[in-house]
Amino acid sequence: MRRLIYFILGFVIWLLLTWSLNIQIVIAGLIASAIVAILFHVMLPKEHHIFISPVRIFWFLVYVPVFFYYMIKANFDVVYRALHPKMPINPGIVKIKTELKTDSAITALANSITLTPGTLTVDLTDDGYLYVHWINVKAEDVEGATKHIAKRFEWFLKKIFE
Repeated sequence: MRRLIYFILGFVIWLLLTWSLNIQIVIAGLIASAIVAILFHVMLPKEHHIFISPVRIFWFLVYVPVFFYYMIKANFDVVYRALHPKMPINPGIVKIKTELKTDSAITALANSITLTPGTLTVDLTDDGYLYVHWINVKAEDVEGATKHIAKRFEWFLKKIFE
C-alpha cells in the first residue's frame, strides 16, 4: 500500500513538473515513479496516510500560495539588501523552537525555511530546536526568532502533517 501511495504521489508530481501529456514523457514518469516507489519507500515518511486525507490535501493547497507569498516577499527583501549601497545585513545563526512532532512536519518546516531566501536551516536537534542562518537577524532570543521565522509556516504544517 505504501509503495502504491508513493508511486501515485510521485507520478502526480512528475506530471505537475513536466506539465506535458506527451506519451514519452508520461511513460518516463511512470517508470521513474515506479523505480522510486520500489527502491526508496523505506526512506520516505512513514506517515503516508496524510496523503489520502481530503482535509490535509485542502490545507496543503492553502499552504502552497501562502508559502509562495512569503518566498516572493523574502526574494524582494534579499534583492533590496544586495542592491543597497550599504548592504544592510546582520547575518547570524539563531535557535528556534518548533512545536511540530512528526518527522514529516519538521522536515517540511526545515525545507520551507531553507527555500525562503535569506534563511537556511543549518541543524536540527532531537528536542525540537532548529538552528537557522538568517541574513538579517531581527531577534536573537528563541521566542522572537521562532515568531519571525517559523510561526508563519507551523500553523499550516500542523494541519497538514499532524
